[in-house]
Amino acid sequence: MKLGAIEGGGTKFICGIGSADGHLLDSISIPTTTPEQTLGHVMQYFAQFDVQSIGFGSFGPVGTDPNKSNYGQMLNTPKPHWAGFPMLSYLKTQLQMPIVVDTDVNMAALGEATWGAAVGLDSCLYMTVGTGIGAGAIMKGRIVHGFAHTEMGHLLIRKHREDTFNGNCPFHTDCLEGLAAGPAIEARSGRKGALLDREDQLWELEAYYLAQALVNIALVLMPKKVIMGGGVMNQTQLFPYIREQVKHLMQDYLELPEDWIVPPGLGKFSALKGALVQARMNV
Repeated sequence: MKLGAIEGGGTKFICGIGSADGHLLDSISIPTTTPEQTLGHVMQYFAQFDVQSIGFGSFGPVGTDPNKSNYGQMLNTPKPHWAGFPMLSYLKTQLQMPIVVDTDVNMAALGEATWGAAVGLDSCLYMTVGTGIGAGAIMKGRIVHGFAHTEMGHLLIRKHREDTFNGNCPFHTDCLEGLAAGPAIEARSGRKGALLDREDQLWELEAYYLAQALVNIALVLMPKKVIMGGGVMNQTQLFPYIREQVKHLMQDYLELPEDWIVPPGLGKFSALKGALVQARMNV
């Protein structure tokens, strides 16, 4: 049985074909341009294969409740051309198979819980830090949803007393994403994070903001494992900084496991493999 998987991001869509045991057989990367152009290429890709079901993890915000009329529709995103676009309906014009839609970070959390760093645990958090910040949570083996999907990238956090950057979230200005996502790093330094020195003090400031978010999430959800991925987290020097800041901010109130904060066990394929899990559930 062949299953389809889509990881839809603001920069690129990654599509793949895989088996029910999580083995990827083929994948392709498609630049994210307009919805019609991008999803047109997605449909052309899957038309080559006999797939039983597709899991679609999208950047957000996106409708994730199958009982609502906006299921599979892009919501109020700042991404040009995408706000309000009915992605699922558009895909269904050519792909006549079940398609289940959720966020890319929820799919990543599911992938890591099934085959990655959180195997054997009934709860985990997956946070991606890149062009934006998002997080998905698994609790008691299920993805956490409410009246909509979680938006932990927009947590309101304290600014560092020495930080003069206003923040650049178009909705909340100085929320977590506005202070700590890749564009915020570039706005502060004038260079992309990948070009900064590993010892640059900016990384300690970055860790301060990410640690605040993790402490807040820990106090609410108590996930048994936190997995941090995305382009910014390729700066692996961040992990010890974040762990140190989490310990400091927690002030001995809770004792967290030494291996509580880890990189993805599935590398860059967390969301794609999580989408395979969702596709498998929907056959």
